[in-house]
Amino acid sequence: MSGIEFRSRKPALIAALAATLALGACGKAPPPQAPAPEVGIVTVKAAPVAVTTDLPGRTSAVRVAEVRARVDGIIVKRDFVEGSDVRAGQRLYQIDPAPYRAALNSAKATLQRAEANLTSSTLLADRYRALVKENAVSKQEFDNAVAAQQQAKADVAAARAAVETASINLGYTDVVAPISGRIGKSLVTEGAYVQQSQATQLATIQQLDTIYVDVSQSSAEVLRLRRELGSGQLQRADASAQVSLLLEDGSLYSETGTLQFSDISVDTSTGTITLRATFPNKNMTLLPGMFVHARIQQGVNQQAILVPQQGVTYNQKGEATALVVGAQDKVELRQLTVNRALDNQWLVSEGLRPGDKVIVEGLQKIRPGVVVKAVAPAALGNDASTAQANPPRPSPLTPPAPSKL
Repeated sequence: MSGIEFRSRKPALIAALAATLALGACGKAPPPQAPAPEVGIVTVKAAPVAVTTDLPGRTSAVRVAEVRARVDGIIVKRDFVEGSDVRAGQRLYQIDPAPYRAALNSAKATLQRAEANLTSSTLLADRYRALVKENAVSKQEFDNAVAAQQQAKADVAAARAAVETASINLGYTDVVAPISGRIGKSLVTEGAYVQQSQATQLATIQQLDTIYVDVSQSSAEVLRLRRELGSGQLQRADASAQVSLLLEDGSLYSETGTLQFSDISVDTSTGTITLRATFPNKNMTLLPGMFVHARIQQGVNQQAILVPQQGVTYNQKGEATALVVGAQDKVELRQLTVNRALDNQWLVSEGLRPGDKVIVEGLQKIRPGVVVKAVAPAALGNDASTAQANPPRPSPLTPPAPSKL
């Protein structure tokens, strides 16, 4: 073949080769698309939830009595064991009674003398009353006899009062317990001199079978609660709703208490209102002055929305957000208003509605707008989607810090 003939066929070969390549390209299968990532979701449901408030406070005794000396004298005896339980009326100390016994005897003698004088004055007045009618004595003498009788009566009354006073003072030499309760350490010993004028304190008794817990709630929280109750968002809790207590070591107190009263004024220095609850304390677990947390039920949210805490994150502005599987299985970002923690869930007041599918697993591999495949979360199991159907247990006092994306 000559060179002229080869050059003439070259364009045809190139065209045939291009057609062959084009035909091969048309027959090649397109690359497979990546499957939609799977995410664990929880379907939001509305359910009644008790709204509780956790407030720090201090315990105090129901009754506190400071035992003090009511007469002067020397302590001659102590009749109790420090730290023991005493009964009302039980003798605790004895002050030397000898001076007061002598004073009582002297007062009784004075009373007898006054009574004798009254008898003599009465007889004289009665005798003159008969004689004055016969003009045997003057009217002046009769008046003097009557006056002497009245003075004798007054002397008798004064003497009786002196006897009563001396008897009371003698009784005060036996220092008795004014209330039943547990007595602390003795502040005096035998031989100590105590004085009525200084009201010397001898010991302190506290009634501990029932204990007070005084807590403070901000006035702003009280206003918000009343507004929610007024609007119907919350329903008022039963009047017999009980109060639970968390001790200093984090344990839950075995007994439940009741809210006794709420103060009617706001502390101007702290902006808080004082609440008081009472708790039974048969085993003497609670002691006055302990720092505790009281969990008070203040209402019931009949349409509460609860979301597992792992489904709620916080952005750089500190705003609570959640990723939701929306229409066409696309991920949507929702901004939430979170009120409080209940166990391992958040109570959400705004941003979610019943039926929303909140993503709780697989958050790291998705972003808003991505199409996903919703599945039941493995970590939460079958109970996750129905966690809101039953009211949760009371929330921990310090909810765990929310994670951030």
